[in-house]
Amino acid sequence: MPADDAALLELFQRAQNAFTDRVDAVESGRWDVAALPGWTVADLVAHLVDENRWMPDLLAGDPVELVEPRFSHATADLLGDDPLTAWETAADAALAALAATDLHGTVHLYRGPTPIREYVEELTADLVVHGWDLARATGGDERIDPALLRAAAVVGDRLPAEGWPGLFDPPLQVPAGAPEQARVLARFGRRA
Repeated sequence: MPADDAALLELFQRAQNAFTDRVDAVESGRWDVAALPGWTVADLVAHLVDENRWMPDLLAGDPVELVEPRFSHATADLLGDDPLTAWETAADAALAALAATDLHGTVHLYRGPTPIREYVEELTADLVVHGWDLARATGGDERIDPALLRAAAVVGDRLPAEGWPGLFDPPLQVPAGAPEQARVLARFGRRA
């Protein structure tokens, strides 16, 4: 595996691990707490379970139009009685599929053919940003690993001015001299 592929895989795994730690820290009475407008903590975790469950099929070449209907999107169905196990199972399958994939191919998303490397960078950023959302909602440690913050910044710099509706919110203004984490999160519509 080329060094740049290994580095991308390592960043994705690191983002998954950070998210796992945050899911594991959710106290039993906190799953119904608001995490984002219209989403509870459980909904947020279910969203990432769903994304990771799609990944093996997308990496195998199936278009998203065929992949999406194969999976349940109901939070209770995705998380079952053990949200941490549901997350870990989906994350492990996604990581295994990614490790077995030529990262120089394409996946077929709603926006069209997308380089796998770009798709993985976006999923990594999604894990980082939603990990922060989860920590904020549950009173956890909101600090983001500097390497993961840089990875999210790469994706944030590619976002159009209006964000990606349904995926990433439009950017927010931050004061001059704001810390790097606040600047990166603002690019994804978050106020740190």
